[in-house]
This record gives sequence, C-alpha cells and structure tokens, in this order.
Amino acid sequence: MKSQDVRKQFLDFFKSNGHLIVPSAPIVLKDDPTLMFNNSGMAQFKEYFLGNGTPKSKRIADTQKCLRVSGKHNDLEDVGFDTYHHTMFEMLGNWSFGDYFKKEAINWAWQLLTEVYKIPKENLYVSVFEGSKEDNVPFDQEAWDIWKTLIDEDRIILGNKKDNFWEMGDQGPCGPCSEIHVDLRPESEKALVSGKSLVNNDHPQVVEIWNNVFMEFNRKADGSLEKLPAQHVDTGMGFERLCMALQGKTSNYDTDVFTPLIEKVEQITGLKYTSDEVKNISEEQNKTNIAIRVVVDHVRAVAFAIADGQLPSNTGAGYVIRRILRRAIRYGFTFLNTKEPFINKLVEVLANQMGEFFPEIKSQQQLVTNVIREEEASFLRTLDQGLQLLDNVIAQTTGSEVSGAKAFELYDTFGFPKDLTALILKEKGMSFNETEFDASMQEQKNRSRAASEVSTEDWSVLIPGNIETFVGYDKIENEVKITRIRKVDSKKDGILYQIVLDNTPFYPEGGGQVGDKGTLVSANETIEIIDTKKENNLILHFAKQLPENIEAGFVAKVNNDLRGSTSKNHSATHLMHLALRNLLGTHVEQKGSLVNPNYLRFDFSHFSKVSDEELRQVEASVNAQIEAQLQLVEHRNIPIKEALDKGAMALFGEKYGDNVRMIEFGDSKELCGGIHVKNTAEIWHFKIISEGAVAAGIRRIEAITGDAVKDFYQNQENTLSELKETLKNPQDILKSVASLQDDNAKLKKQIEQLLKEKVGALKSELEKDFQVINGINFLAKQVDLSMASTKDLASVLGSSKADSFVFLASIEDGLPNIHCYISKELVASKSLNANAVIKELGKYIDGNGGGQPFFASGKGKNANGIAEALTKAVEFVK
Repeated sequence: MKSQDVRKQFLDFFKSNGHLIVPSAPIVLKDDPTLMFNNSGMAQFKEYFLGNGTPKSKRIADTQKCLRVSGKHNDLEDVGFDTYHHTMFEMLGNWSFGDYFKKEAINWAWQLLTEVYKIPKENLYVSVFEGSKEDNVPFDQEAWDIWKTLIDEDRIILGNKKDNFWEMGDQGPCGPCSEIHVDLRPESEKALVSGKSLVNNDHPQVVEIWNNVFMEFNRKADGSLEKLPAQHVDTGMGFERLCMALQGKTSNYDTDVFTPLIEKVEQITGLKYTSDEVKNISEEQNKTNIAIRVVVDHVRAVAFAIADGQLPSNTGAGYVIRRILRRAIRYGFTFLNTKEPFINKLVEVLANQMGEFFPEIKSQQQLVTNVIREEEASFLRTLDQGLQLLDNVIAQTTGSEVSGAKAFELYDTFGFPKDLTALILKEKGMSFNETEFDASMQEQKNRSRAASEVSTEDWSVLIPGNIETFVGYDKIENEVKITRIRKVDSKKDGILYQIVLDNTPFYPEGGGQVGDKGTLVSANETIEIIDTKKENNLILHFAKQLPENIEAGFVAKVNNDLRGSTSKNHSATHLMHLALRNLLGTHVEQKGSLVNPNYLRFDFSHFSKVSDEELRQVEASVNAQIEAQLQLVEHRNIPIKEALDKGAMALFGEKYGDNVRMIEFGDSKELCGGIHVKNTAEIWHFKIISEGAVAAGIRRIEAITGDAVKDFYQNQENTLSELKETLKNPQDILKSVASLQDDNAKLKKQIEQLLKEKVGALKSELEKDFQVINGINFLAKQVDLSMASTKDLASVLGSSKADSFVFLASIEDGLPNIHCYISKELVASKSLNANAVIKELGKYIDGNGGGQPFFASGKGKNANGIAEALTKAVEFVK
C-alpha cells in the first residue's frame, strides 16, 4: 500500500465515523509562547482541552506535521542512527472533545488496523495503565475490559506512569493512555523471543504505532491531579511507522515515504544506500547509511519549516532549523564527500511527493530551494574556516591529545562538528579529550536551561465559566473585572503576574504586531500593564504587581499614543505590501513582519536587491495612498472563502478559521487580526529607512511613519545645518563637499607615494640587519609604519632573500600589530608555521591573529609587549 493511500484511508475511515477532517496546522507555532514547533498532533487543539475555546466539531481527525528535536528518543544528535525516529514526522490523529471516550476510541483503532489496513492480530500488542499510588489513579480496568474483547489477554501489557500516562507538560490536561505496538520481526525470531518482552524496549522492529490518550485529569502546579469537567480523547499514530508495517519493511527509511529522497541522494553522490534487510555491512557502508538517513530526514523538517514561514537564523526557532540543516550538511560533507550544495536539490522530490496533501511545499518550492542552497553555501564556507582553525589548534597542541574545551569552542563558536574534528585528528594520529568536551557541553546546557527556567503557578479563577472577549477593535478603554490570575517566575523577567479580564480592549501580541501596554485603574489604585500576549486562547495582561483588591471593578486603559503609532505602522505595512506586488510582481509574498510603535519591519520574497529607484517608487505609491485618504473597510467576521474570492491575501504559515477578519484600504485587501487606522490620512507620511537581504530570496525593508518621519527629517535638517557650519556656510554645499573629496583623493595619493618611498628606504636599511641562524635568514624588528604598510614591508623583505624568516611589529592608533613571513621552502623543510608563530608571540601583546603557514598577521592591546615578542621570535629558528 502506497503512503498516499495509507494517509487517505485513515482520514476516510474517521470521516465515515462522524469526524470533521481539518488541515494540518503549520509546523511552526507563531502565537504560542510555550512551544516553538508543533510537536504533537494535539498542539493545535490545546485551547479546547483547557476549556478556553469551542472546536468546530466535537469529533476531529487530521494528519499533523510535527517536529521534535529534544526529549525521549528525540535528541537531534541521535536521529539517523536508528531506523524509526525522526525530526519531522506526520501524526495521524482523531480527537473527541467531550464526546466519545474509551470504548469508541479503542474499537475504532482496532477496526482500522485489523480490518481496513489488515494488520494480522497476532502481530499486535496493547498496553494499559497499571495505575499510580503516587497520583491516586487506579488501574485502567475499563480499557483492559474493552481490550480483552478484542485481543488475547496475554497480549495486553500493564504499563507504568512513564509509558502509559500522557501529560501535555508539567501542568495541564493529562490522563492514562493505551498504546498499540506492532511486531515486525520474521517468524523465526518470534519463535525464539516473545514480542511481549520487547515492547517499550527500543527494539527496532517491535515499535509503538498508535497511542490512545484518555484525558480526564488536570495536573496542577503542586503536582496534584484534579478531574477535568469533561473527558476527552487524543490519539496519535506515527504515519512513517504505520507505512513501515503496511509495506512489509523493517525500517521507516525503506518505505516510499523516504525512498524517492534516498534515490536522489544516491544519484547526486554516486553512493549506495543499503536497506535494513541487508545484514553484516561494512563500517564504511554503515556510516554512508547513517549520513543518507540524516540528510533525507532533515531536509523534510527544514523544507516544511521554511515553507511555513520560519527562516534559518541565529535565535529561537530559526536557530533550531539552522542547526538541523547544518547537521545534514556536515554529514554530507564528512561521509558523502559532498563539498558543494546538494540538499536543496531534494526539495523538488519532496514537493512532488507530498504536495498533494501539503500544498504549501509545492507553492513555496522555489523559495525553500533558494534558502537551503544559500544556507548550504554559507555553512560550507564556515567548514573551510573551521578546518583552518583546527589546523591552528593542532599547531598549538603538544602531544597527541587536543583539549576538549578547544574542540568544544570550535563546535560552539564556529559550528565545527565534533565528529569531523575527531575524524581529522584521527587521520593525524591524534584525538581530543571527550570528557572535557562533554563537560563543556553540559555546562552550556545548564546555563541555557537556567536562563530559560520558568515557574508557573495554577490559575486562581475569580469568575468561573466566564468567556473572555476582546473589544479592542472598537474601544481603548473599558470597564472590566478580573476573571483569573496567576504568578509566573522566570530568570529572565523575575516575578510577573498574568491577569485575564472579562472584556479587554488590550490587543495581544500576534500577527507581527506587539501587544498593547496601558493601565488598570480602580477607585484606589493604578496597575501598569507592561505587555499583552495570547496563550491557549486566553489574553494575558502582564503586570509587576497585583491590585490590592482583585475583585474590584477596573477601567482598562490602553496607552493610546503607543497604539496609535503601532496602528499607523501596521496599516502602512499593508499599503507597502500592495505597492511591492504592483511594482515587483505577484511573486512578492510576506515572509515575516514586526509592527511596533517605533518602526515597521517587513520580510518578503524577492530574488534580487530592490534598487534605490524602485524603493523611491514604493515610497511614492504608499504616500499616494495616504494622501488619497482611504477609509478603512473592515469585514470583521467573513467566511474565508468569501474573503479570498474578494481578493484578500492569505499568508502561508498562518492558521485561519472558517471565518476571518479582512482589512481593506482601496486595492489593499488582507486577512489580518491587527489594529489599524480608520483612514490612511492618519499615517501622515511613510519613509523607507533600509532594505537588505535576510536569506536567499528574502528581502527586508524597515520603514517609519507619522511622528517618527517628522523626527527623521528634523534630524536630517540638523545634520545639514551642522555640515554647512563646518564648511563655513558655502553657497553650494554639494560643490563644496565634492571639492573636499577631490582634495582628499589627491592627498591620499601623495601619502601613498610617501609611504612607498618610506617602505623602500626601510627595506634597503633593514636588509643589512638580517642574521643567518641555522641556515635561516632571520630578521625581527619594530618599525614606524601603519599596519598595512608593515604587512607589505614584511612580505617585501621576506621575498628578497631565500630561506627567510621575517617578524615585524608596529603600533597604529596606540595598538600593536605583528606580522610573520616564512619562505615556503622553510615551511616545507623545517615544518615552520607563521600561523603558530603569530598565535604564540601574540600572547605578549594580548592579541591573536592568523593566516597561512607562510604568512600570518595579528593585532593586540598591549604595545609594551612588543619588545618581548621580538626577543622571543628568534627561538623559532634556533
């Protein structure tokens, strides 16, 4: 059975049983501060389990793109070494929100697996929760009784809390679960060892394929459990593992989910992947297999993340995506001998393979390809630099063991892989101290964990059953009551309080727009609201203190100055988006944005730099729309199909409901939940500040509006006045500046000529000072030249004599610089290395540097150390 059919049959089965089929949510979570990525099928439904929202249907099914790079069995560095764990995977799932429970969930699971997919019953084992005295939760007798009507009791396993009690996190909805495991071993192995003994023991052919979670408890901050108001079902079946079982394979990578990608890698590299059925392979072939598994697994995670709007970067979710991609690149570099970008060539295969169920990968194919290609080229350059840095480390190492701390520095600071370091050192008969490396890694993890530690108390509910609403589109002030509060303590922000209001005018951070700030005012006190965010469909108001009387009535007041500036920037973003598409083409799509009171930032797809003339045209277009005084037309609750039919732009990577909000200014029509001006005239003026590249095929514009533009022009005017005054108030300021530039160019030429003459004179003078030591022409001197001229002089002097070793130092702007030239014949015959010389002698000037074995330079902070460095230089030739 093909994988497309496996997916379709799952969805068709649950549709026939009254489930609403919904699309996968984006793999990247934009508005959930507790998660970077969708790491399970239930993540997009959290608000329903928490009782903070109402689902479209009480029965839902889907296939969800998930990404995991940490936790049990999901450490990134382990993926590729076995045949059934992945970074990105699909989770087939069915949900009941207060509707059916254990009986229906278990019977449907069994019916689908044994009757529709026709998996032999004798290959299946199931587990039920054995109970927990610690949590006062009894053995799951109900699940046991249901299962024993379907399967022999000797195939039902009791599972402990670790395996059979599922929790969303340290706090929140949870409950016992019932897992279904499949035994894919050949009959000969089954006869020797019972599959029952291998369940949950990391056997590659005895694996869990489906987990049915029965959510009936809520885990509180103190660790205790309380019953949920309603019982829910949350199930998840690993799509890749299911395909393995149905296609008669013993490895996920041998299924048609991965074989098209593997075949493409084989074609590109000329290397062969051996399936899991081939036994007793060589160590070299095993390394090739692991590398290919890493590449084909990781390209899926990276491609879908980029298609959903997450570009690789150095922070947050972007850093995770970059880390995954770089791991794939280095495995290709090290074990597949790929020295040029190649992973980007797999995107076309992936798009053709999965585009039917996930159209975003098809529509964003070119962008994904470009971004991955640029990331590959950049990291391959980094790897080349890393090789040079490793050479320096080796040159400074006495003995055969490199410091583990140094190896970790290469890994952490320069992204140079641990396994590549080990491989290169092994070729040189060396190694690094792994214990030190692991200790450094653990220290970094501990620091990172400590910095991100957050302690969250349970909600204290003041008004039970209240449905909190947002009134901020119409009001900036409103009479409110506090419905719930909780305390949050983090290393980063200290103690803060989260306050939920019954009818809030505060806009929560979302869609690129920052959250509102303002105050809560009662008869006796004023509480400052420093930020507003949304979590699990609750609008959270952040404050550093709680009101003395939390049950009082308050007036919630949004800071209108900040909101006004933000709304101008948000509306201007829409106008600019339209202008860019009209000018550059409809390939322009929003890929990220930030809207705050100070400025707007807009990332968009485009293949080249936007010229100055094009930027001027964009500015002119936006300002024309501002001057046209276009009235805001807001469709607050319109069916999404109707909005799209009207020409509204929907953004990839965003999750939309059946009904949406559409914002219209003239020809600009976008789906948007943010705050906007009532008329474009309020924006006053629009000015682009900068334009540049973010990634391959992604450009970024930063711009300002309103008072910020007034301030900008005032600063420009002040600068011009100061310039005029400096130039003695000339009549034609441009002519005066041009004249200064001409004079400067002439003086520069004169100085260059004088320096050349000085260098020439010094060369003649210093040639007399060479000493012959052990057959080497040695010279170490301090000279009175700039750093650039000293470097030139070292090169000229070194080239003037055979077998030369030249070490020169000088001071520029109070800072010392040093340079070393060694004849190439000496580098070869005497194993001398200019790099090593600079590293060693740089210590005396509190500096560092580098270069090639025959020429290297360095800078420092301590000019007083030059004399000692010059004295020590001779030791390299003795």
